[in-house]
Amino acid sequence: MSTILLTGFAPFDGAERNPSGDAVAAVAAGYDGPHRLIAATLPVSFAGAAAHLHALIAEHDPDAVIATGLAGGSDRVAVERIGVNLMDARIPDNDGAQPIDVPSEPGGPAARFATLPVKRIVSVLEEEGIPARASLSAGSYVCNHVLYTALGASRPDVPTGFVHVPWSTATAPADAPSMSEQDLAQAVRLVVDHAFDPDDSIPGGSIW
Repeated sequence: MSTILLTGFAPFDGAERNPSGDAVAAVAAGYDGPHRLIAATLPVSFAGAAAHLHALIAEHDPDAVIATGLAGGSDRVAVERIGVNLMDARIPDNDGAQPIDVPSEPGGPAARFATLPVKRIVSVLEEEGIPARASLSAGSYVCNHVLYTALGASRPDVPTGFVHVPWSTATAPADAPSMSEQDLAQAVRLVVDHAFDPDDSIPGGSIW
């Protein structure tokens, strides 16, 4: 039985809920798939999220790592392709830290590429009627830091990546694009279900 580590984030920036954490909790509560699913909520903290992620990977030695986070203002699910070695925070994290132009990992590579089957997952989501896209960059806030950290901490053969979700209809600020909580949970579940798929958009079954 394969083990999948699935993470969402706690609320931040004054919000009462985070739709990524809500979606992960919903998937975990109803999970009936063939894998061992480990679900966790990460703090919106550069230091705290990285430490918690390292501890989870060391404890569970997962066969796939899927992290999720909120992309407020987005109208679709974004499957990230690249984590960059950069922390450049527009706002402070929940610990009050606001690094500017600081590397996620001093001396680490400039970028790490997601090893989830990104294009395959986007195709599956679209086939199920969920608006989705492949995204080149996860930004420079805690979400990107988690993607970069996860790729460095996981074994090279472990599919690892990050999925940004929009606001849910229950949490969206006025006039912000959103998706239903059911659709967000379905999207995250589909990523879990297809984490081990080959990426059939590229000959040989690999993006890179």
